[in-house]
Amino acid sequence: MFVPNDAMLDTLDNRCSIITGPNMAGKSTYMRQIALITILAQIGSFVPAKSARISVADAVFTRVGASDDLATGQSTFMVEMNEVSAIIKNATKNSLIILDEIGRGTSTFDGMSIARAVLEYVVKKIGAKTLFATHYHELTAMEGLLDGVNNYSIAVKKKGDDITFLRRIVRGGADQSFGIEVAKLAGIPNSVIKRAKVILKELEANKIEIEFKAEDNEPEENDDIQYNFSTNSASDILELIKATDINTLTPIEAMQTLYDLKKKVEEL
Repeated sequence: MFVPNDAMLDTLDNRCSIITGPNMAGKSTYMRQIALITILAQIGSFVPAKSARISVADAVFTRVGASDDLATGQSTFMVEMNEVSAIIKNATKNSLIILDEIGRGTSTFDGMSIARAVLEYVVKKIGAKTLFATHYHELTAMEGLLDGVNNYSIAVKKKGDDITFLRRIVRGGADQSFGIEVAKLAGIPNSVIKRAKVILKELEANKIEIEFKAEDNEPEENDDIQYNFSTNSASDILELIKATDINTLTPIEAMQTLYDLKKKVEEL
């Protein structure tokens, strides 16, 4: 039986909903239903809701799922970043943005950093109505740092090692993903599950706490990096570049020149 849920998004105090909770709990379904209802409303169709007040959207942008395009040399993460890039460049404050698990295709700290930076940009620069699902529970701290950001999670009932997905969206962030429990539901052998729990406890015992703080001196988008060439070594590098005629260099000479430049840079 399908479980209905309310949704509230606007361009003021409810610009972005950060949605946390376990895998398979219903985060993606919840976000996709909002996107589909928005599209249905734009074409004048009935929508599956007791009541709805839906503003005009100039576009619906989504980054959902994991896929690659290896034939053209694009990994899963590259495809994800290309899609995120397209969203950032084309979305407006009148758009609806669906972002599902940004940054999961790389290392934990890299992924979390990208996810937070994208979230900040969407909220501050674009201002579009946004649904942002993530397993990075640290990002729930953004509710207190960014205006218009609110935390939601999928309700879960846990009894021992068993979990029941209630499919209900509730206010507040989740504090764990129940990944091992979901793996158990998928049929992973008990020996693997037990070992995973032991490793998890070891990792939690040595957990590095991550504290997010508001960024006061945020760099402008078009800020240029400035280099100081006042040192003698830097001057030597400039002279070498000026004296190099790239049109007459042989491949071996080009490699040697690049090696010399790199060596001088390392001396700075």
